[in-house]
Amino acid sequence: MSYAGAAAAASLWRLRPGTWPRLSAYRRRINVRFCNSGMNLDNINRATVDRIIRVDHAGEYGANRIYAGQMAVLGRTSVGPVIQKMWDQEKDHLKKFNELMVAFRVRPTVLMPIWNVIGFALGAGTALLGKEGAMACTVAVEESIATHYNNQIRRLMEEDPEKYEELLQVIKKFRDDELEHHDIGLDHDAELGLLFPFL
Repeated sequence: MSYAGAAAAASLWRLRPGTWPRLSAYRRRINVRFCNSGMNLDNINRATVDRIIRVDHAGEYGANRIYAGQMAVLGRTSVGPVIQKMWDQEKDHLKKFNELMVAFRVRPTVLMPIWNVIGFALGAGTALLGKEGAMACTVAVEESIATHYNNQIRRLMEEDPEKYEELLQVIKKFRDDELEHHDIGLDHDAELGLLFPFL
């Protein structure tokens, strides 16, 4: 972990001595712990948390690229400020998952370069169909992401809601934001847009 990465993580997380493998840069063991809960690297299901953080990071990255594509086409139209507001929330989501990846030492998906291109192309392509096409894309994508977040919430609740309390709060907040984006899309004539079979 680089010094910059450690500094970024320390602003949100407490670093405590623990039993995690040695970090050569610091020559001591550290353990990442959420500030208010018992969630740390020793008592969580690492495979589950790694998968959740990696998949959610990739999803939020893809959503950012979709909104970037939409803004490239529709940024100067009447719907531009609406798309910008949703994109700003997605940027906050991505920032949080970037921090979680550093804190929990989760590697990003190898598909990031593909998400970069496909996400932007999907956003720009649907925006070229007009406001309705962009909003139809937003509704389809946000509905899928909200369903995905609900499945993660269910899984963590079944395992141990107290242990994963703060991660659950993050996921619930982001799920609610995605549902808000879904509703904004419907309010801006998404149902008039052309829905592609792959959405």
